[in-house]
Amino acid sequence: MKNTLLAIGLLLLPGLIGAQEAVKENEFTLSMQLRPRAEYRNGALTPRSEGDEAASFINNRARLSMEYKRSDLSMKVSAQHVGVWGQDPQIDSNGRFIMNEAWAKLNFGTGFFAQLGRQTLSYDDDRILGSLDWNVAGRYHDALKLGYADKAHQLHLILAFNQNKEKTQGGTYYYDGAQPYKNMQTLWYHYTASSSRFNLSLLLMNLGLETGDATTETSHTRYLQTLGTYMVYKPESWQGQSVQATFYYQTGKNKSASSVSAFMASVKASCPLAADNRWVVSLGYDYLSGDDGKDSKVNAFDPLYGTHHKFYGSMDYFYASSWKTGAPGLQDVQLGISFKASPKVSMQLNYHYFATAAKIEGVKKGLGSEIDYQLDWNVMKDVKLSAGYSFMRGTGAMDVLKGGDHSRWQDWGWLSLNINPRILFVKW
Repeated sequence: MKNTLLAIGLLLLPGLIGAQEAVKENEFTLSMQLRPRAEYRNGALTPRSEGDEAASFINNRARLSMEYKRSDLSMKVSAQHVGVWGQDPQIDSNGRFIMNEAWAKLNFGTGFFAQLGRQTLSYDDDRILGSLDWNVAGRYHDALKLGYADKAHQLHLILAFNQNKEKTQGGTYYYDGAQPYKNMQTLWYHYTASSSRFNLSLLLMNLGLETGDATTETSHTRYLQTLGTYMVYKPESWQGQSVQATFYYQTGKNKSASSVSAFMASVKASCPLAADNRWVVSLGYDYLSGDDGKDSKVNAFDPLYGTHHKFYGSMDYFYASSWKTGAPGLQDVQLGISFKASPKVSMQLNYHYFATAAKIEGVKKGLGSEIDYQLDWNVMKDVKLSAGYSFMRGTGAMDVLKGGDHSRWQDWGWLSLNINPRILFVKW
């Protein structure tokens, strides 16, 4: 603990010494968001079986955010109400209005800062730590972030310690339904080349995962480490499109005290088909290791707190929902094409072929194919209309590992309106 405090002090010291510049003008921003989304689910998240009826609903996010900035201080407070249309009575005395962001950022000069409170942690391509903005509630962490940034280099140290309630003595059992980890220490470094065509990130995360007995409130904390890299290269002739590569390795122990040795790797290239960049084609491959059921060691990679909806198919069969049997990992071959019809209208079509990473006895690896289509229309300033449709053609292996009946038609459609005005006040 003393070594940690000393490291924090050394990190902040240069900034504290140099924080003598005059405070610059104030800036206040008020933003509002109303985002209703209608969904038709006929096999989304998990495959449907014979006789299962489709579900339809409209969820909604109503968010109000206020942000204050000056040269040495930033603060943001954001509260939201989320839910499904019709779930609350007309006269409701128990609303669910929660604080999704409440943080302050202290700028010490010469690139050093500290940010503490409830905040979104979104890094690189959102693979391990992501905002999860697709989810109606989003995702937040209660944490302290210490950092340094200049034109080429960024370094962040993220520290978190979670508890379920105030205690007078001893530790606590970590109850379900709260934050998924007891403590976290994450170190993230990012390098941007002078040409801005190459970016490199390194991440090291140590998670304390707590289990125990709820009655006696005794606890046991296991530590899981995730380390890896994310790289982006933008060829000069590709009009801003890129080649991206990711690799992460996990070791340590999970909540069950089982030893972990797992990894994931990903590569994706997006290339324009013409100089105007209106048509873009992409090709990618993801591999997340899995368990074959023959080893006591855990070989299934856990992508933790990333935005899984962004990567493994829009129907969220993988990592956004659980397996019916085991954890066989995933292979995902992706082919996509996007088209910008006008400055206001764009669309994209993506194909995924899914297979398990581990070979499960008696089950073929192939899981099936998914096609996702999305249309976005900027109706006017601060107003965006989006719609999507997806379908999955699964295999017998999908029935065994995810459930459902692959001979049934599995599809999903949605329509969303995002109204998000922002008002800026400056100079006082």
